[in-house]
Amino acid sequence: MLQYLFGLLPVAATCGWWVGRRKFNKEASGRISFKMRRDYFKGLNYLINEQPDKAVDVFIKLLEVDSDTVETHLALGSLFRRRGEVERAIRIHQNIIARPNLATQHRLQALSELGQDYLRAGVLDRAERLFLELVELGERNQSSYRFLLSIYQQEKDWLKAIEIAQKLQGLGEPMGVIIAHYHCEIAEHLLEQADTADVHVHLKKAQSYNPSCVRASLIRARIEFNDKNYKAAIQSYQKVINQDPEFLIEAVNPLIHCYRELDAEDKMSVYFQDCLIRYPHLSLVLAISSYLKRSQSDEHAIEFIAEQVQQKPSLPGLKCLVTSYLKKGHTADELNKFAVIDDLLSRLLVDAPNYRCGQCGFSSKSLFWLCPSCHKWETIKPIQSADIQSLRHLHA
Repeated sequence: MLQYLFGLLPVAATCGWWVGRRKFNKEASGRISFKMRRDYFKGLNYLINEQPDKAVDVFIKLLEVDSDTVETHLALGSLFRRRGEVERAIRIHQNIIARPNLATQHRLQALSELGQDYLRAGVLDRAERLFLELVELGERNQSSYRFLLSIYQQEKDWLKAIEIAQKLQGLGEPMGVIIAHYHCEIAEHLLEQADTADVHVHLKKAQSYNPSCVRASLIRARIEFNDKNYKAAIQSYQKVINQDPEFLIEAVNPLIHCYRELDAEDKMSVYFQDCLIRYPHLSLVLAISSYLKRSQSDEHAIEFIAEQVQQKPSLPGLKCLVTSYLKKGHTADELNKFAVIDDLLSRLLVDAPNYRCGQCGFSSKSLFWLCPSCHKWETIKPIQSADIQSLRHLHA
């Protein structure tokens, strides 16, 4: 409330200046001077008594839009929008635009503000028309393009989004990563329609805009995996790990399946051991220990997990170790103790998120390529401490 009241002080000051100016205007002094002063002090009284809504209504009626006050009206409308009072913001900006003889600069600014009002209100078609009008007028292109991009993202009109993003790129903004995601969005939609031919076209475009596009590699790997083209799938999943090791957990389980289908678990173990040297990731520890359990013994697998957990302690790692001890078999008393520890660790980990945004801290169980909170692309990544959530079945 105090912040809002402070925000209105410049408006009150402008009103006071404007009333004083009119008071000494020979043409207006006889007709409106007394009423203006009365209304002005009424508005101040509302402001002093912490009734900002009533104060604003008085000041809006009092303050005519002219070349001296238009900036104040624009600021007031923007203040309303930030407070979530979009209808009032729209009314103020429409009132500005309707004024005759309004300077071109102020009209363009008011059109942009009104477009932002509609965007905030979710009236996307009206917002789109206003920003397209600004683009046609050749003014405020960069900011208008950004708002149009936001509109097309919300509407999931990816082709239009690509067109606008390319224009921003032409103005010097780095848009390669974002355009790559737009092509991936189209590719995933086509996959749902079983149109695999055009899917590959958009995946190629995605990787041309961003050669390090993990998402495009994952989509390609999933296609190869579903088609049982396991050698190609292995190459694509390995590419994911090379592009961004933080997405390793998304590749490990499918890689295990592919290597098993090709009867090449020895090669899998060698590859995972090599990855573990570079990326000490729990998902790799679990995959290797599972292989050791099948190829050698439970003791070798448990010893390997214990060694890795000592090197890089974590709750999920401890959970894996305790679970392994439970399955190995001990005395009844030892099993009961391990069971209690295992249960406690499970309860600690059950609500742990799998993914987190590095920009705003948003966390979730599912992977989002566009953060629902800060609306940034490619800022959400897997959390290593969440490995246990998706890899439990390795020791099942």
